[in-house]
Amino acid sequence: MPVQAADKAREKSSEALARNVAATQAMLDVMARLRDPQRGCPWDIEQSFATIAPYTIEEAYEVADAIEREDMPALKEELGDLLFQVVFHARMAEELGAFDFAEVAQALADKMIERHPHVFSEAGDGRTAEQQTVAWETLKAEKRAAKGAPSLLDDVAMALPALMRAEKLTKRAARINFDWPTPEPVLEKLEEELVELKEARASGDQEHIAEEMGDILFVMANLARKLNVDPEEALRRANAKFTRRFQFIETKLAEQGRAGPQPLDDMEALWLEAKRVEKR
Repeated sequence: MPVQAADKAREKSSEALARNVAATQAMLDVMARLRDPQRGCPWDIEQSFATIAPYTIEEAYEVADAIEREDMPALKEELGDLLFQVVFHARMAEELGAFDFAEVAQALADKMIERHPHVFSEAGDGRTAEQQTVAWETLKAEKRAAKGAPSLLDDVAMALPALMRAEKLTKRAARINFDWPTPEPVLEKLEEELVELKEARASGDQEHIAEEMGDILFVMANLARKLNVDPEEALRRANAKFTRRFQFIETKLAEQGRAGPQPLDDMEALWLEAKRVEKR
């Protein structure tokens, strides 16, 4: 690289570093002020890890929504909101003397370097993406064992959405071959569970009905995994499709001057029309 080009690259890198440092400090200063016992915001001051956790989850989903919509301005905003959640939790931990934001960031950097020796070692080790995935999972298993958590399922987070957690649980179990080899036996299991749901419904036992419904959803999550489908993403798309088609029905009814409950047959006809419109 010519000297002049190298100088420009260093100057650009230095400017980026200065911007990152300034922006990060500004964010930390805002959070510290919001939590200040004398001058802060009453709402922010009274929050705890438990009360903020639902907002953290919500912001992660809003990031996913912006990505799904390919809305870059919204993605920038939602990523900021999600980052603020990290800063909020780190600030509360700092107040307790547990850790601070810098420790969170450094621990993340250290973890990524440790888990990517093929990138950060002097010569690299030539791993493929698949080999790196195996190595990563092996390292995580060693970490679990070191923490006294011998079960493969111990660190599958309880707070995950239930459908996502079900998929992860079956994926973990598959590591020791507790898994059907193909999707066909899973489909057979789904049919079996549907029969059991019908029997539970006939009994009128609501607790039994809920149990069998849960079994069906769990099997569906496992089936999605066997079909290489992300169940959360599939359900998000189904939700979006239902929303589009239902809103089409609402629009058509409004154009006809019809409000309130309508005959199901009429709405079903509009639903089929919405499907036809989407396929054009």
